[in-house]
Amino acid sequence: MQTETVVGDGHIDTADVRRRLKSIFIGSMGNLVEWYDFYAYTAFALYFAPKFFPQSDPVVQQLNAAVLFAATFLMRPFGGWLFGYIGDKYGRRLSLTLSVIFMCFGSLIIAVTPTYETIGIAAPIVLAVARIIEGLSLGGEYGASATYLSEIADPQHRGFYSSFQYVTLIGGQLTAIIVLLLLQNVFLTADELRAWGWRIPFVIGAMLAIFTAVMRRGMHETEAFEASKSSGEATGSIRRLLNYPRELLLVIGLTAGGTAAFYTFTTYMQTFVKLSVGLTENETTLVIFGSLLFASLLQPIYGAISDRIGRKPLLMFFGIAGTLGTVPILTTLHSVKSPFVAFLLICAAWLFVAGYTSINAIVKAELFPTSVRAMGVGLPYAITVSLFGGTAPAVALWFKTIGHEQWFYYYLSAIIFVSLIIYSTMRDTKHTSAMHRHV
Repeated sequence: MQTETVVGDGHIDTADVRRRLKSIFIGSMGNLVEWYDFYAYTAFALYFAPKFFPQSDPVVQQLNAAVLFAATFLMRPFGGWLFGYIGDKYGRRLSLTLSVIFMCFGSLIIAVTPTYETIGIAAPIVLAVARIIEGLSLGGEYGASATYLSEIADPQHRGFYSSFQYVTLIGGQLTAIIVLLLLQNVFLTADELRAWGWRIPFVIGAMLAIFTAVMRRGMHETEAFEASKSSGEATGSIRRLLNYPRELLLVIGLTAGGTAAFYTFTTYMQTFVKLSVGLTENETTLVIFGSLLFASLLQPIYGAISDRIGRKPLLMFFGIAGTLGTVPILTTLHSVKSPFVAFLLICAAWLFVAGYTSINAIVKAELFPTSVRAMGVGLPYAITVSLFGGTAPAVALWFKTIGHEQWFYYYLSAIIFVSLIIYSTMRDTKHTSAMHRHV
């Protein structure tokens, strides 16, 4: 017998609740698999970088790998446009399914690419092609998944449910680190990892991506998109998107500081604690794993808080604490030698970075009407990430190579401060949301 749960003056069918939760789970897990594939590159770069960038200086090896990492972000704006168009024109489900198929293809290429010793300069070129495909995929994944999770959730809990985008995004990196820990400590020696073991995580990623694509084919389309489609307003048109210049600029402004901080305390941290702090490979892996686990736990807590007090207070907290706290945290972190102290310092950074990561997806989704939401969220975000997020590891390592690593700390603080100015002037999207509009 079908039961109902009463909420306020309305009734929510429990079958509908289960459908929403299942859709959120599938959408979130697909996001995890995509980001696992993407972060496997970073997690294993310490092992395979010498195979593709044969330099005597380990910092130069990592710089080359980081520059390639940044180059993949150049494809993200194109991915944001392409998959945003598909999501707004043909549906969020199709966009999400196609994006994970692209990620599968990129991961497979990395898994089978010969090294520099075997095919020379063609090796890093093929590696770059694979990463560009993955960048294209992620460029589309963010906008489509942010839109899907925000639309599938009930209005009272959009902040909480959309926060799972970053739970699974961070979860993707955690999964990559778990694979790294198992290979490092259980299944392979360090020499085996350097010789051929680094290929294993990319094979795993490709298999998981295939499984996810099959799961996503069975996802329910969102009611918001169906309503927009039936009314003839589903467009995916850049021309219509340009009718919202203020919203587009807001996405760029509110993303800049957050994405730079996010990639600093996730992607770059593994290299930083290894090369600058001087921890061993195992200590580095454990510190990063623990801090990312802490970060993932913060996301739904902050998301739920935003449902009660609004989005703007959390953004302001990130902006103020990030501007004032980044330099002291990174400066102290550089001088410590204890893995536990390093862990605590990175967790301290996450206390304010989560103010951005937990709610940035729903804030952007609440800015745009349904007909241009996937592209409106994905395209300007991808452009900003390409400029400030993907380049963060390369910029940090460049400062290190010229002997002024601490300059990066001030660079990061300055970008966060610029975003703080945007946060202080924007309206709280929880109270001015466009989620109810379909045009």
